[in-house]
Amino acid sequence: MSINFDFSGRSVIVTGAAQGIGYAIANSFVEAGANVAVVDRDEDRLNEAWNHAGDKVLRLALDVADEAAVDAAVASVEAWRGGPDVVINNAGITRDVVVWKMTAEQWRAVLDVHLTGTFHFTKAAIPRMRAKGSGRIINVTSYTGMHGMVGQANYAAAKAGIIGFTKATAKEVARFGITVNAISPNASTAMVAAIPADKLKALTEQVPMGRFAEPSEMSSAFQFLSSDEAAYITGAVLPVDGGVAM
Repeated sequence: MSINFDFSGRSVIVTGAAQGIGYAIANSFVEAGANVAVVDRDEDRLNEAWNHAGDKVLRLALDVADEAAVDAAVASVEAWRGGPDVVINNAGITRDVVVWKMTAEQWRAVLDVHLTGTFHFTKAAIPRMRAKGSGRIINVTSYTGMHGMVGQANYAAAKAGIIGFTKATAKEVARFGITVNAISPNASTAMVAAIPADKLKALTEQVPMGRFAEPSEMSSAFQFLSSDEAAYITGAVLPVDGGVAM
């Protein structure tokens, strides 16, 4: 089942868009008529994923932790199709290890992509959204950010930070017609595929609906929070997780 929104004439940025949830979200916006800038630091994978796309897609290979690269990317989107009208901060990585064995590099790498990358794109987009008097920013958080997970102190800290960042930013920009929300997804992605089979089985058993979603099942929630219909929703954290967060 899909819900049809029309994003014709709007520009959307999706980070981490070379695979998984990011790819599914970006593709759904293309199908809804948007001009979509797809961002990923893996240029080869990004090009392979989007080599079928026409002039409705702008491919941007960069590290979201690089502030100058992000600023340049948002400026290029503005020059390309205006906006951005919607920014979806989805890029993420994992460096799983128990905290007493975690290196400072492993800690920083995860926070830099998830939390700092979210900050960079949000900061770069807000002045442009303020000028238009509207905008939608959606950040991707996680069940782990609310409840923790063994071996993921860095990931949990980053995702918890995104929740706090979302709420604070939502309060700052609401008066400009900009909404800032977060979604906590639970879908089968490359990160999930890397989980050992026994642990994945245990995690799946914790999902009331008994399965991980397909990445495409996340798209309607992202489109709704990006739509005019969601203009009065801000600072929310929406679980799209099969009931895990209950």
